Amino acid sequence: MLGPVAAFALLLPGAPAAARPAAEPGKVLCEVHDERAGELSGLVVTATGYISIDDSNFDPSAIRIFYFDRKCKLTRTVRYPTAARDPEDVALARDGTLWVADIGDNFDAKVRRSTIALWTLAPGGKTPVIHRLTYPDGPHDAEALLLDSDGTPIIVTKDLSAVSEIYVPAQPLRANTAEGVPLTKVGSLRLPESQTSNFLGGIGRRLVTGGAVSPDGRHVVLRTYADALEWDVGDGGVLGALTSGTDPRVTPLPDEPQGEGIAYTLDGAGFVTACDEPFGQASALRAYVPAARPSPSPSVSAEGAAAGPGTAVSRPVDRVLFGAGAVGLLLVVVGLGGMLFRRLLR
Repeated sequence: MLGPVAAFALLLPGAPAAARPAAEPGKVLCEVHDERAGELSGLVVTATGYISIDDSNFDPSAIRIFYFDRKCKLTRTVRYPTAARDPEDVALARDGTLWVADIGDNFDAKVRRSTIALWTLAPGGKTPVIHRLTYPDGPHDAEALLLDSDGTPIIVTKDLSAVSEIYVPAQPLRANTAEGVPLTKVGSLRLPESQTSNFLGGIGRRLVTGGAVSPDGRHVVLRTYADALEWDVGDGGVLGALTSGTDPRVTPLPDEPQGEGIAYTLDGAGFVTACDEPFGQASALRAYVPAARPSPSPSVSAEGAAAGPGTAVSRPVDRVLFGAGAVGLLLVVVGLGGMLFRRLLR
């Protein structure tokens, strides 16, 4: 509905758009100072603290899974039975199994990986189990792992083109296989435009560096070096949300030093992020409030329910307001037309 004043404002030329509010920095929850834990990539929030991983180490055999308490104190480490190559993300399944996505591939363009890997660690387990996979269309660099509601792992690639490819296993995973289970491409995702400040500028806004699914399964988020991109999960699951073509809600993550990890809080109401800081430097975990989510649909009134789904109901008050708005708009148009006509007669 447009009243006379609003209608007149729309007809005036050159009205500037509202200024975009400055992106709010995250609130620091705690800092990791342990020299064993650096280059954090991937994050999970637990009832007692956080789980993360390092994506590289000068000594590959020293790459670990890290468990922290709520104050970011390192309480436990888990080593891989064989050296992990480039772990980039973590996810926690509903049964408590920890998934580690050893899917990075950006070290040497001349020596690309023939297989990637997903490691699983059972609740209370001490030794992760490897499951190798192969792409159907050649190697990709990837840093985001998501688990769909049925437990299917989803891999989202990291691509300079701002178009990320989405893959899932074509067959059930098999443990300790050398050849790898084939993946199948199920879609692609174009990232929205962004102006959020980050250490890589425009490039950092194009690269997916992590992802997470909310504990209740109702939301899914992917992050770049600049922003968190969130979708609502419907009947099509996480995969359906990513491939639906729906624009995500964008939460800026401004000026994080190489931000690569993101997780939901236990209640799903917020994000927690981690950054890939070098060993020996403190790495902060930060909290963010997601961009406003849509409110639940209001209940249909008795009048609306009687009309049936898809039927517009016009109430008396609505008709009066609409009529007043229409009359106001007509008066404005007539007035402007008269002014223009008088000018032409001069």
